[in-house]
Amino acid sequence: MLALLHTSPVHVPVFDALRDTHHPSLAMRHLVHENLLARAVREGPDAVRPAVADVLAGAVADGADAVLCTCSTIGGVAEALTPRLGVPVLRVDRPMAAEAARYRRIVVIATQGSTLEPTAALIRDEAAGRDLELRTLVVEGAWERFEAGDRDGYIDAVVAAVDTVTGADVVVLAQASMAEAAARVRGPLPVLSSPEPGFRAAAAVAGAAAAGA
Repeated sequence: MLALLHTSPVHVPVFDALRDTHHPSLAMRHLVHENLLARAVREGPDAVRPAVADVLAGAVADGADAVLCTCSTIGGVAEALTPRLGVPVLRVDRPMAAEAARYRRIVVIATQGSTLEPTAALIRDEAAGRDLELRTLVVEGAWERFEAGDRDGYIDAVVAAVDTVTGADVVVLAQASMAEAAARVRGPLPVLSSPEPGFRAAAAVAGAAAAGA
């Protein structure tokens, strides 16, 4: 069974659809804890480490073979708990970051400023010392639209931000909530998002762990 830790309920249907399309037999459990993101934004990701550990320990006790954290702000905190929990804990944006690290001029776009540094650090980690030109951009006002339930306005704001990017080889959408924008962009630059590659990696790990149990 794959447990998914979300900080917004909007991710539940996204990952259900990915499961239904790519791994229909995979058992999943969604854990939605919006307060974790709010606190991480206020106090920093390390402040939520004990709470994340408690949530994930409960998931493991309930039978999770692997965990996928879909929040980029706390993904590093969750991933680091793997040795303590005894099951693989994956962050949804690592496969995306690995793909981004193949390029040299990278622009990371986020709607939450707290996501920029964790995503940039992850890309640098995946680059393994290769020279990168990495820039970041926050889409001002977009997160307020997200919180107000204006999904179309949120995605439109992200698309408009992507359209302003020049002098880059690739654009990275730092948050899973931004993924829909990738399909709407009509420019020449590749635009990377995290849900599908992150889910595929997690499903493979969960399947292997369950088979080996």
